[in-house]
Amino acid sequence: MSENILIRGVNWVGDAVMTMPAIRSIRRAMPGARISLLVKPWVAPLFEKSPDIDDIILYDERFRGIAGRLALASELRSKKFDRAILLQNAFDAAAIASLARIPERIGYDRDYRGFLLTKAVPFSGEDRRMHHIEYFLELLRKAGIEAPYSVPWLELSLEERTWAREKLSALKRPVIGINPGAQYGPAKQWMPERFASLVTRVVRELDGSAVVFGGPAEAELSRGIVALASSPPERAVSMAGKTSLRELAALISECDAFVTTDSGPMHIGYATRTPLVAIFGSTEPSLTRPVGYGFKVIRHEMQCSPCFKRECTENDMQCMKAITEEEVFASVKDLLPRRRAVFFDRDGTLCEFSEYLNDWDNFEVMDDINILNTLINNGFNLIGVTNQSGIARGIVNEEFVREANAVFTEKHGLKGFYYCPHNTEAHCPCRKPSPEMLLKARAEHEIDLKNSFVVGDREADMLLARAVGAKAVLIESERADAREVADFTAKNLTGAVGWILSN
Repeated sequence: MSENILIRGVNWVGDAVMTMPAIRSIRRAMPGARISLLVKPWVAPLFEKSPDIDDIILYDERFRGIAGRLALASELRSKKFDRAILLQNAFDAAAIASLARIPERIGYDRDYRGFLLTKAVPFSGEDRRMHHIEYFLELLRKAGIEAPYSVPWLELSLEERTWAREKLSALKRPVIGINPGAQYGPAKQWMPERFASLVTRVVRELDGSAVVFGGPAEAELSRGIVALASSPPERAVSMAGKTSLRELAALISECDAFVTTDSGPMHIGYATRTPLVAIFGSTEPSLTRPVGYGFKVIRHEMQCSPCFKRECTENDMQCMKAITEEEVFASVKDLLPRRRAVFFDRDGTLCEFSEYLNDWDNFEVMDDINILNTLINNGFNLIGVTNQSGIARGIVNEEFVREANAVFTEKHGLKGFYYCPHNTEAHCPCRKPSPEMLLKARAEHEIDLKNSFVVGDREADMLLARAVGAKAVLIESERADAREVADFTAKNLTGAVGWILSN
């Protein structure tokens, strides 16, 4: 019988994103377990499509007060959990797990709750000494659960991505997303007039557009920034208070760059791999900064910072006033993707053998491979992206994969070659049609995905193109499902290149 595990999640959006690697580690360590997540309703949407969670239990208004907590404990008891892993630090989390009679209860020994835990992990201020992603992972490690580091990934469906793309379609690109608010308090907020000046420069100097995000509480702030900006109304819009949390995440993922305070949307930004400028003042970047790639952190050292206060009481917000519009704008320009690319699948597209290629005897490039030079001469970057699940299955040698990929970068002009070594069961963000390989290439090669193409012989390649807004070119295949989502079907590389150049 599989183990039944309860994870008590955290209450803030940003913190919830930073627990994602820990939750992923629990799933990897216990692949056959049934895993339930207990979280507040405003955090739950982040995990709706997570492959690491089987069930979400809402800690909602039904469970307020002592009677409500007893009712929640009773409901949890009926589910017969074997183990509770408490990512939340509160006494309340341990008390409810104990009242629910969950036999094993794991959590940090803090907030006077150690006596309620069966495995109390020693705590000595780690949340002020390490990034919070590591803080949650370290809890698992000290409890004996293998927990390798990973970057949070917020799972978005193709439908959510295409909805967001359509929602922003009237805006001239590049589209710069802006998040001026921070629920923690005004000490985290940059000045509205500087955000407005930034919007003005985006419109005038980049010939782009800006969309200002926020929750209902930031609606007035957002509208004020748009009103202050010197830009046509169709080039700067406020969407604060007009989106759900998942809609916000999808819209952020569709922005060409995102400027934000240290806030929940900042964490959503890097969890969707959106090019990101993060503005820090009263808080410490080493604890909560963006992670992964494609971001810049702007912060000026002050004698009084980090103070971690909700409101500035000592220095008239000098930590924020020191951050200029010029340096934020320069960071946006540095992050903006500007190059066109053509992404190629490998097996069955660039080379003949299409199933678990693992030796040089079967390695044969396509007869018309040299047509790729035409794309290079027309200013395209060429980049390879290949799923290699045979590595995880133990039937393909990873060193051979790297050497085979190098043939195309060293002899045929590809700028880079990315591969996913995981199998389907891993539910990783890099396995096509999930788009992380393309998003990483965007950051490392400054690729404008909306003006790029994906060429491959499978449906996964076509859906990959759809996920990022690129054009999908299918090398002729027997797979009817792939043809349905392709923008064009070519007989060979020569036909694919001809269509790309005409479009």
